[in-house]
Amino acid sequence: MEKGRILVAASIAAVAAFAWQSGKGDWRSNFAVDKQALSATGTNQHFVLTPGFRLYYEHGKNTLTTTVLNETKVIDGVETRVVEDRETKNGQLAELTRDYYAIDRNTNGVYYFGEDVDTYKNGKLAGHEGAWLSGVKGAKFGMMMPGAIKAGQKFYQEQAPGVAVDRAEVVAIGETVTTPAGAFKNCVQMKETSAIEKGMADRKWYAPGVGMVKENEFVLVRVEKGK
Repeated sequence: MEKGRILVAASIAAVAAFAWQSGKGDWRSNFAVDKQALSATGTNQHFVLTPGFRLYYEHGKNTLTTTVLNETKVIDGVETRVVEDRETKNGQLAELTRDYYAIDRNTNGVYYFGEDVDTYKNGKLAGHEGAWLSGVKGAKFGMMMPGAIKAGQKFYQEQAPGVAVDRAEVVAIGETVTTPAGAFKNCVQMKETSAIEKGMADRKWYAPGVGMVKENEFVLVRVEKGK
C-alpha cells in the first residue's frame, strides 16, 4: 500500500512537471528547490543579478531606477541578492524598495524572497506598505523568472497572505520592443495580476541580457552594466 501511494505521488509530480515545462499547467505555487543550490550570484537570460548593473526608466516626469547592489541578505536560510528600486514622481522620491532574489545554480530560475518597502509623501517617509519576507508570518518565496521560459507558464511571484499575492503569466515570447535605449528582440511578455487586488494587471517585457525593458508606460532609457 505504501509503495502504491509513493508511485501515485511520483506520477502526479511527473504530470505537474511536464505541464509546467510545456507551459500548460495551472498557477504554480510550490517550488521544490534545493536551498543549498540557491545563490546570490548567477546568470538568468532575462534577469540580471550582477552587482553594479543599473536600469533607468521614464514615464513623463516620473522615473524608476533599478540597481543591483553589492549587498546580500540571508532570508529564510538563503543568501539573497539585494536589488534597489527607486521611483520618483514629479521629481520627488515616491518609493524606495529593496528586493531580495536568489538564483538556482541547477536551473537558472530566479526566486523572489521578499522586499523591504519605504513609501514617501511630499518627501517624507509615509509607510512600509507591501513589505514581506519569506519565512515570516506565513510568507514563502515565489518565482521571479523561470530558467527555461515557455508561453503559457503561470507562477506565483509573491506569496505573503494578506500583504502581497502577485502572480505572473508568460503571455508571449519572441517579441520586439523599441524604447529610447534601443530595439530589443526576442523579448518575453508577462502579465502580472494579484490574487487579492482586483483589477491589478501589469504588463512587462524582458529582453535577453538586459532584463525588463518596459513596464506599462515606463520604458527603458539607459543601461549601465557596471564593472
